Amino acid sequence: MVYKDPLSKFFLLMVMVASIASCDKKPRERPPNIVIIYADDMGYGDLHIQNPDSKIPTPHLDQLAREGMRFTDAHSSSGVCSPSRYALLTGTYHWRRQHGIVDSFGKPFFNESDITLPQVLRDGGYRTACIGKWHLGWDWVFENPPSGKTNQWGREMSVYHPEDINWDLPVRGGPVDRGFDYYFGDGTINFPPYAWMENDRFLEAPTEVMYLDSVGFEVKEGQWEFRPGPKVKGWNPYEVLPTLAEKAVEWIKGQDFDEPFFLYFPLTSPHAPIIPNEEFDGKSQAGAYGDFVYQSDWIVGQVLHALRENGLDENTLVLFTSDNGPEHYAFPRAEAYGHFSMGELRGLKRDIWEGGHRVPFIVKWPGRIAPGEVSDKLVSQIDIMATLLDLAGIALPTGAAPDSYHFLTELSVGARPLPQRTSLIHNTNEVRWAVREGDWLYITDSTGQHTNMPVSFFERRGYTHFGTPELLFNLSDDPGQFNNLSSMYPERLKEMQSLISESKAKGYFSNRK
Repeated sequence: MVYKDPLSKFFLLMVMVASIASCDKKPRERPPNIVIIYADDMGYGDLHIQNPDSKIPTPHLDQLAREGMRFTDAHSSSGVCSPSRYALLTGTYHWRRQHGIVDSFGKPFFNESDITLPQVLRDGGYRTACIGKWHLGWDWVFENPPSGKTNQWGREMSVYHPEDINWDLPVRGGPVDRGFDYYFGDGTINFPPYAWMENDRFLEAPTEVMYLDSVGFEVKEGQWEFRPGPKVKGWNPYEVLPTLAEKAVEWIKGQDFDEPFFLYFPLTSPHAPIIPNEEFDGKSQAGAYGDFVYQSDWIVGQVLHALRENGLDENTLVLFTSDNGPEHYAFPRAEAYGHFSMGELRGLKRDIWEGGHRVPFIVKWPGRIAPGEVSDKLVSQIDIMATLLDLAGIALPTGAAPDSYHFLTELSVGARPLPQRTSLIHNTNEVRWAVREGDWLYITDSTGQHTNMPVSFFERRGYTHFGTPELLFNLSDDPGQFNNLSSMYPERLKEMQSLISESKAKGYFSNRK
């Protein structure tokens, strides 16, 4: 057909230009789904792939590491639970709010001004869910002060009874008020109330009280660790972990390709009480704890299978890590079974020794992260927020994630250069601090210990007591922290002290009145 009319020729030209532009224009890449699996009290040496002497098989985590990137110098913000969780979800050092955990029926760890990772993801178009251990507090509605008392662990404790709490009203301040569209869990396995919560309501109101002498089941290693308080009639601790796994898989199966999702899946294991289900008994050579780690690994496998089965795995970033180092039961376990949950590191949960906060850390993203990579980059869980938001193509809101750095800058979707982490503060409580810069690790005290180490283990490892008021180590050739170099490098001590002071000056809760 020949167009003689100039208007027709112009129209044809515009159609051709639009067609060419349409062909050249690439569709916007869909942001990745994100799954964070957060183990509880799993040690650096519990991951079989990074501990050749491990007595615990972790086949699914080992496979995850082979298909993704494993970080060997990754850290939780704190050596204990609630603070590390807060830091992960806000990109903020926990000590800018508080040092300690949230106690039974404690208030939220958060300030109302805090901006969370799920909040920003949800605002950016993600469906968000938290399934599992919360342990960051709620705004409870109390009818009375605690009406009961009991003697436990050598002291008298006040105890809330079921009638002291209003179970009918929504419980505010929890996950659904921090950016999650959906929540399911029991809060904290060893803290009351012992009951299931969905979103902000309990599925069944507690009518009884949990005491250590009335659990109704046997623990397989250590102690129950239960705080006394309200429980649902017939509450079975052995059903908690399997139920959470089923809910996580069910939620994944409910997702589709049209909307990206974020699942934060904080496990209740292998934290005490150490209660692997019967089908996992004997799966390791490290006693009941080893079997519990094996079950935790199996649950990771169930999540990965659900992603594959539903065709979601190719565009899902999976991150696995732990909230802190292993509990004190690791000492007798090492002597009984030859399994060292801390690996070659010194110290356990609570400590600012490396074993208290250096944790397993694996990231998999098919097609974007090369399989089998191992990185010795200094990484903190605080950095998860800045990293994931950039990879999702979502800008950090002003004031959000103030302590968070991008640890996967090679995958950044932005054009501007991103600053890298050069130092990291380690802290569990107010009396001791540590800071890392490069290979140097400085501790403000004569020890990094908060968890007492048995003399037999101390001698077995060949440790010595340091007679200096401060400690300095070079972790490149001394990851086990045997050689204190503080007397040799006085100028380095001053530099490291300044790093802590400068970081505190940016905001530290103890200085606020």
